[in-house]
Amino acid sequence: MRLGLAQLNPIVGDLAGNRRRILDAYTALVAQGAELVVFPELAVCGYPPRDLLFKRRFVPDVAESLAQIAAAVGEVPALIGTVELNTSGHGRPFHNSAAFCHRGGVTAMARKCLLPTYDVFDEDRYFEPATSPTVVEHNGQRIGITICEDIWTHPMLSTRRLYSGRMPLEQLATQKCDLMLNLSASPWHHDKENVRQKLVADSARALGCPVAYVNAIGGNDELIFDGRSVVCDAAGNLLAGLAAFAEETRVVDLSAKSAKPALHPAFAMDEMKDTFEALVLGLRDYAHKSGFKRALIALSGGIDSALVAVIAAEALGKENIIGVSLPSSISSGHSRDDARILARNLGIRFETIAIADAVAATETSLQPLFAGRPRDVAEENIQARVRGVLMMALSNKFGSLLLTTGNKSEMAVGYCTLYGDMCGGLAVISDVFKMQVYALSNWINREREIIPKNTIAKAPSAELRPDQTDQDSLPPYDMLDAILHGYVEEGLSRRDLIAQGFSEAVVNDVVRKVDLNEYKRKQAAPGLKITPLAFGVGRRIPIVQKYVS
Repeated sequence: MRLGLAQLNPIVGDLAGNRRRILDAYTALVAQGAELVVFPELAVCGYPPRDLLFKRRFVPDVAESLAQIAAAVGEVPALIGTVELNTSGHGRPFHNSAAFCHRGGVTAMARKCLLPTYDVFDEDRYFEPATSPTVVEHNGQRIGITICEDIWTHPMLSTRRLYSGRMPLEQLATQKCDLMLNLSASPWHHDKENVRQKLVADSARALGCPVAYVNAIGGNDELIFDGRSVVCDAAGNLLAGLAAFAEETRVVDLSAKSAKPALHPAFAMDEMKDTFEALVLGLRDYAHKSGFKRALIALSGGIDSALVAVIAAEALGKENIIGVSLPSSISSGHSRDDARILARNLGIRFETIAIADAVAATETSLQPLFAGRPRDVAEENIQARVRGVLMMALSNKFGSLLLTTGNKSEMAVGYCTLYGDMCGGLAVISDVFKMQVYALSNWINREREIIPKNTIAKAPSAELRPDQTDQDSLPPYDMLDAILHGYVEEGLSRRDLIAQGFSEAVVNDVVRKVDLNEYKRKQAAPGLKITPLAFGVGRRIPIVQKYVS
C-alpha cells in the first residue's frame, strides 16, 4: 500500500481553516499516488479543544465540517481525527475519534480507548473511552486504528500503570491486522522522539504488521507539537521519518524495500537545535494564531532577554521586533551597551526610555506613607513595575505582543516582580532553566557572535540596587537548577535532596521560595512547555497550603 501521511498544523477552533488544510493535503497526496491518507488526532478541530467542547454549537459545527470534508473524499479513503458526539446516553458527552471517510461519506468511526489525565492532559473530563480499538477492512486489508495514548502502554513507561485490563495493542494482536495506524497530537519535550520511535517499532513487532504514526505539529497555547511522524515495517525497522517542527505531506510505499529509511533532514537534531526550534515554533504560532505580527522585548543587557530576542527575531522576522532599553539611575553602562549591541547584531529596532524620573516621581508619591521605614525590596520593585507599565503601554499602542523574559529557575523561586518584569502576553523561556539559557546562548554563538560575549560572561543581575547580583539571593545556578529539577520535576522531598549531598540550609531556602511563590506563577503569562513538567497547566499546586515535605 502507498500510504499518505498528512502531518499538519491545525488551529484550535478554526474549523474552516483546518478543513482547507485537510482537503489541500488530501488532494496533494492523492495526486502523488496515495491509496490511503492519514491525518493527526483531532485534526478537524485542533488539539486540545478543552472547554470549547462544552459550547453548545461547537461539536455540531465540528460534525458539519467533517461532513463537508468527507463529501470531498473520493476513491482514496482518508482517516481523520475528530470529535464525535456520544449518543449512548451514558458516560462523558463526547468521543475522541477517527473518521474513516470514503466515497463521499464517513463509513466507520474508531474511538480512542485510553484517555490521559496526567501532566497537561485532561481528556477524561470530556471523552468517553472505547472498550476496544477498531479494525476496518479496505481493499482486502485489515487496518487497526489507534489514537495517540492507545500505544503509550510500553513497559518502559510509568504511565502504563494508569490503565487496567487488556491494552489496545494486546487486543489488536488477536485480530491479525495487515496495518496499524496511530493518529496523534503528542506534545514535544526533548528526547520524546526517541521514546515514540521505540513505541512504534515495538508495536509493529508485536502486531507483526507495519505501523504508521502521524503526529500534529505546531503550537497551541503552551503546548508545542513537533510532528516527526514515523512509519515502521513489520519487523520494526524504520521506513520513514518526517520533519520536526514543520508541516509535511509524504507518500510512503509500505511494500518498498530500502537499505536506508527515508528520513527528512530535520527528522533528527541535537538537543540545542531541537530546543531552539521548538521555542521558535511555539512563539511563532502563539503570536500568529492569536493575531499578532509584531513583538516587544525589554532588553536589559542580560542573557535572558537576549535569548528571547534571538528566538523572537527568528520566529517573527527581525523587522517585526522592537527591543526597548529602560535604564534606571543605577543601570550599568555595560548593560545598556550590551542591549544596543544585541539589537544591532540581530538587526531589530532599538529604543531607549529612561525611567529614572518616573521612578523618582513614584517614590515621591509614596514617601509620606513610607516615611521612617528603611529602603528595601518595595523600592527596588518600583523600577521593575515602571518598566512593566511602559512596556504594556507600548504593547497597547502598537498592537505588539509583549514577551516576558523570565527563565524557569527564576520563576520557580519567585525571583521576578509581579506586575513588573512578569508583565506580558507570553513567557517564552519560562520552562528553560538558567543553565540551559547559557547553553542555548553559546549554541547560538557557535558560528558568530550574536549575543554579546559580555552578556554571557558577566554575573547575572536584576540591577534593582547598586552592585546587585543574582547570587546575593540565590545559590549558584548550577546548584539551584539541580535542586529545582529534583524538587519540581521529580517530586523529591527536602530530605531526599539533602541525602543527595545538598546543603540543608540551601535546600530549605530554595524549597521555601518555590512553595511561597506559587501565587506569582498563577498570575504569570502562559509559558511554552519544553520539559516533561512545566509550570502552568501541568503542575497544579494549591496556592493556599501548608504541607512541608
